[in-house]
Amino acid sequence: MARALELAQAAAAEGEIPVGAVVRDARGTVIGEGRNRRETTGDPTAHAEVVALRAAAQAIGSWNLTGCTLTVTLEPCLMCAGALLQAHVSRLVFGAWDDKAGAAGSQYDVVRDRRLPVRAEVVAGVQADAASALLREFFERRR
Repeated sequence: MARALELAQAAAAEGEIPVGAVVRDARGTVIGEGRNRRETTGDPTAHAEVVALRAAAQAIGSWNLTGCTLTVTLEPCLMCAGALLQAHVSRLVFGAWDDKAGAAGSQYDVVRDRRLPVRAEVVAGVQADAASALLREFFERRR
C-alpha cells in the first residue's frame, strides 16, 4: 500500500484525483503500477487500476493475472471491478471505501458476486486513514 499511496500523491501533483494502484504477482514482485491519468490523457478509462492492470499484462505478456494481487488506495468503481475480474486477479487490497461509487463492498459487491464465474478475495481498509486523507485534502483544495 505504501507504493500505491506514493502513486496517489503523484497523481494529485498532476491535478488528478489521488488514486494509486500496484499489481504484484504470486511471489510479491511488482509487475504493474498506475495512477489516475484521466485528465492528463483525456482517456475516461485511465483509472489507476486499469493503468496498473494494463502494465502488468504487458509485463507478463498475458491478460491472465491469476494469482496476482491488485492493491489500490480507493475501493474500485464498477469499471475497475469489472476489469480486475476480466483479468482474473485473485486478490484485491484497498484502502479507503468509496461510498458513492465503490464496487467491492460499499455500493456494490461485484468483485465477490457469486453469480459471476470469477471472484476475488477482498481485503479492505488497509491504511484507509492515509488514503482518505489524500482524497479529502485534494477535494478541499479544489473547492
